[in-house]
Amino acid sequence: MGKGNQSTVMEFLLLGLSSQPEHQQLVFVLFLFMYLITVQGNLLIILAIVTDSHLHVPMYFFLSNLSFVDICFTSTTVPKTLVNHVTGSKTIPFGGCLTQMYFLFAFADMDNFLLAVMAYDRFVAICHPLHYATKMTPHLCALLTGASWIVANLNALLHTLLMANLTFCDNNVIPHFFCDVSPLMKLSCSDPSLNEMVIFTEGGLIMITPFICILASYIHIASAVLRIPSMKGKWKAFSTCGSHLAVVTLFYGTIIAVYFSPSSTHSIKKDTAATVMYTVVTPTLNPFIYSLRNQDMKRALTKMVGRKNPCLTFSSVFHRP
Repeated sequence: MGKGNQSTVMEFLLLGLSSQPEHQQLVFVLFLFMYLITVQGNLLIILAIVTDSHLHVPMYFFLSNLSFVDICFTSTTVPKTLVNHVTGSKTIPFGGCLTQMYFLFAFADMDNFLLAVMAYDRFVAICHPLHYATKMTPHLCALLTGASWIVANLNALLHTLLMANLTFCDNNVIPHFFCDVSPLMKLSCSDPSLNEMVIFTEGGLIMITPFICILASYIHIASAVLRIPSMKGKWKAFSTCGSHLAVVTLFYGTIIAVYFSPSSTHSIKKDTAATVMYTVVTPTLNPFIYSLRNQDMKRALTKMVGRKNPCLTFSSVFHRP
């Protein structure tokens, strides 16, 4: 976007996670390792779902979308951090900073929406199993996913445009490893009150509405499961939701800690630790959480690894032979 008419800052300086060389080396190794695991793990999940016809159902369609979003989400920040370490340069252009912020918002919102859609899918599967096929149709799944992408990108565009309208003067040092909205607002020499208001109102609505949907879905799921007479049946029903609940807790816990807690409780170290959790650690853990606890995924991964020429097409995601 360039600096525009209101900004004198042409680039920002990303300080990263540590100023000590030995710590920087450790951070580089950890980030590189987690990034490779994230990309490989989520790609394996996508390929397993695509190549196994038994997984061509809504639950795994949404999971493949979540895996794709996680790859994009972590790719928005980690590669730039790794490149900065290798080149010794910590700068990022003004336009690049806003672009990074845009995609962070978009992919974080998509994670948020997909977790809510997956909770609804589990609600229908457990509470209305006889009507599952008629309720969770391919058309509805495509509609939910497409609408999520549209809303996520519109929300990201709104916050990016609001940030572009702020004035940045002399201070361009961001005590972070990526261009996050809170550090950028603190650097602005103009009044960011409109940005803050939009984050707590419109941004809060974007985050809270899916969370309420997840909460309502699991209240109904818990009520239905408790009515199952056998312990084996209860365990089987709860086990299908355990992975999703673990990811929901990790994702929302860190998001709320960073963006929706009182500013008086914030500190650079606490905010940085929380953002590392939801931008780097959570996408790394998701493949393990969803595959290690899921027998269908284990079988699909084993089957896929044994194939020489797997078919890599998305055209039959909902086709069942």
